[in-house]
Amino acid sequence: MKWYQLTVEEIKHKLKTGSGGLMPTERKERLEINGPNAMTEKKGLKPWQKLLKHFTDLLMIVLLVASIIKFLTGEYVEGGIILLVVIVNGLVGYYQERKAEESLDGLKQMMGQDSVVISNGTKQTVANEELVLGDIVALNSGDVVPADLRLIEVHDLLIEESILTGESEATEKQTESLSDTLPAGDQGNMAFSGTLVQAGSALGIVVATGDATEIGKINQALQSVQQQTTPLVRKMNQLNRQIFRGITFLIIFLLFFTSFRYGMDWQVMFSAMIALVVAMIPEGLPAVLTMILSMGVKEMTNENAIIKSMPSVETLGAMTVICSDKTGTLTKNEMTVVNVATENQAQILEIMNNCQELKLNDNQNADDLQGNPTELALLHYVEKNASSTKLQKQKGKIPFSSSYKYMATLHEADEQNIVYLKGAPEVLMTMASLTTEQLKKWQASASEFAQQGQRVLGFAIKKIDKTQALNHDILENLEFIGLAGIIDPPKESAIQAVKECQQAGIAVKMITGDHKDTAKAIGKEIGLKHHDNVLIGIEIDQLNDQELAEQVKQVDIFARTTPEHKLRIVTALQTNGEVVGMTGDGVNDAPALKKADIGIAMGIKGSEVTKQASDMVLADDNFNTIAKAVKEGRRIFDNLKKTINFFLPTALAQGLVVIFALLVNRPLPLTPVQILWVNMVSTITLSYALGFEKASQDTMTRPPRVVNEGILTKYSVFRIIYVSLLIVIPAYFLAMQFEGQALQQTILLQNIVLAQAVYMINCRELTDASINKGLLENKILFVSIGILLLLQSAVLFLPIMQQWVGTTMLSGSQQLIILANIAVLFIIVEIEKRITRFVTKANRQVSTTIS
Repeated sequence: MKWYQLTVEEIKHKLKTGSGGLMPTERKERLEINGPNAMTEKKGLKPWQKLLKHFTDLLMIVLLVASIIKFLTGEYVEGGIILLVVIVNGLVGYYQERKAEESLDGLKQMMGQDSVVISNGTKQTVANEELVLGDIVALNSGDVVPADLRLIEVHDLLIEESILTGESEATEKQTESLSDTLPAGDQGNMAFSGTLVQAGSALGIVVATGDATEIGKINQALQSVQQQTTPLVRKMNQLNRQIFRGITFLIIFLLFFTSFRYGMDWQVMFSAMIALVVAMIPEGLPAVLTMILSMGVKEMTNENAIIKSMPSVETLGAMTVICSDKTGTLTKNEMTVVNVATENQAQILEIMNNCQELKLNDNQNADDLQGNPTELALLHYVEKNASSTKLQKQKGKIPFSSSYKYMATLHEADEQNIVYLKGAPEVLMTMASLTTEQLKKWQASASEFAQQGQRVLGFAIKKIDKTQALNHDILENLEFIGLAGIIDPPKESAIQAVKECQQAGIAVKMITGDHKDTAKAIGKEIGLKHHDNVLIGIEIDQLNDQELAEQVKQVDIFARTTPEHKLRIVTALQTNGEVVGMTGDGVNDAPALKKADIGIAMGIKGSEVTKQASDMVLADDNFNTIAKAVKEGRRIFDNLKKTINFFLPTALAQGLVVIFALLVNRPLPLTPVQILWVNMVSTITLSYALGFEKASQDTMTRPPRVVNEGILTKYSVFRIIYVSLLIVIPAYFLAMQFEGQALQQTILLQNIVLAQAVYMINCRELTDASINKGLLENKILFVSIGILLLLQSAVLFLPIMQQWVGTTMLSGSQQLIILANIAVLFIIVEIEKRITRFVTKANRQVSTTIS
């Protein structure tokens, strides 16, 4: 129902509301039929369900099965160790990923507790939840509107609607019906639930409660929006499936091969298969990834970016588009005088200082005042540009009204009194004594300011006799003093951040509820690419989803938008394959923030709802912080990729040892406990160090990575295979040169562990040379290697560790042979990287020449 299009009498008739409001019995009946003025809550997951989902990862399920089989076969120590690994990983994930769904609580805080209604001809105070359709509600300055109201009586009513529209300037309200189809921000005869009465008073009829209100619709949209799976989670799930398919294939092949070839005992087969599973599943990888992401969260917190969900750290680095709200995000959310046209600067400053209602004495500063943003902007301008200002005693006032579009104040002067006026330029110009030439000049200046998206105010004076009273009739033949252009200007840091994002291949789009010209002016100033092309809300309504998906490719500025528009724009971008970040501070941004791949809320001026719906909160409300966060996100993904490329060759090497033993019908060269020692102790110690690697020089000059590209590229697979062979083949044949199972296992174990330490240094740079200045900057790397050597020494020399892991002491010559093996590994990998760089560079040059 478009209530704003109906007259007051039509609404009263439709809702059966009398001039004295509803009768108590009628109110009770409507409350029972329609329910309370409250928003529907969506049931969230129970704590045990939130915990359980961290144990449903595919590879964790495989390990759980392996643990159960070990228990069933009586191998309790090995089964217990595998189970402990799974439990630790699940608990760490639950602790780190705990994210409360508190959006509804934030929305409820937007609403007041009690309302004053007219019932049976008298004013009564009722709880907000008891409001019903047809109630007549009284509003006063400072009230939070309790439901959607169609205004029937107003007295200088100003309502601040930034939680819905995102715009900071209060809207003047009226009661006349409106004929056009209008968005909420332009419905001047409506007061919406959750908005704030800034000044004046009013009466309004309740036309929507609970979920039917505008804020209720946002709540419904917020609940219906599915949380996006982050790119990192999708890629890790893909990697898990690849590992699972590989292990499944090998197990099936080995079961058939060994049973038909050697007739191997099923119990031995089960033990071998479990060893293979434990070897090839990188159990330590989830813990290491959690550590690296956690470090990223801490680093970003230091940069005023508070991350609520750890995978979101990596998502920042994958962003291809940032959709930003204008007010408070790209702009200061403070109206500012940016242009003044006058021939009498002192006179216009006097008008700005005195024709206002906020400043009451000379001891007050503009920073300490609250109220109308336009008057605050004028007072700030006066303080910055006037050497001294004194308030003149006010003898009379005509408050501003949309019916006559100006404000006037009367002040004492020496011989005559003086009237100061401010208001719509076109109105004051018609009331002033201007020649045709003067009129054209002022109109040209006003038009120039308006084309720059500024709100234009005119200023004038009139001197009158001391006996004359201030009224509308005497305000003619005014002396026109000048014009001021007011706008919410962009933050300087935002302009720089937009430039940095564009250099990093990230498109920036502005979505605002403000007018087209204002949005266009701000877009041009902050450096948006397609700033001449603006798509407004009504035009979006006329497009289907496919047409909108095409339009968003060419449009960077969207104006006069509603929450539904913002949600559709984000969805359209995601349809095009973009990884979308959405910033905002108003309640109207919440659904789009939740839908986006990464929702970014403002911490200072952002609403509670927006913060709760987001993945990241900017503690300093600085758009520039996003650019820093993107750089950190890219660094983290680079380090995650290095870590995964470090983990998997070792896991495959251990698997190859088991596979080779089965193929040649030899005893398993490593026990499951020894395999777990390699995976959980040495790899965690070493991999953690890769998380401290600094960002590379091209981090913010290269384009975002391809969204559908897996973590494992063809080159990564090639590297994993040949490195795993370099680790296992020399180590296995070296171990077989000695007698005794314990000695063979110890040599193999030592070779694999030290090979990991060396290969970790290789992985510092995936294709560049590993020995560079950055090596000395990463002190944690040397600490990690030191800790690893200490732990490995304990396994070799401490009797209790030897007994638990199944190792023995090695001689000096045996250690030297192992060191020679791993030195060869390091050199071969560095040579391969050099060749890869040369081939890649040559291919790029060929591609450039062809294009």
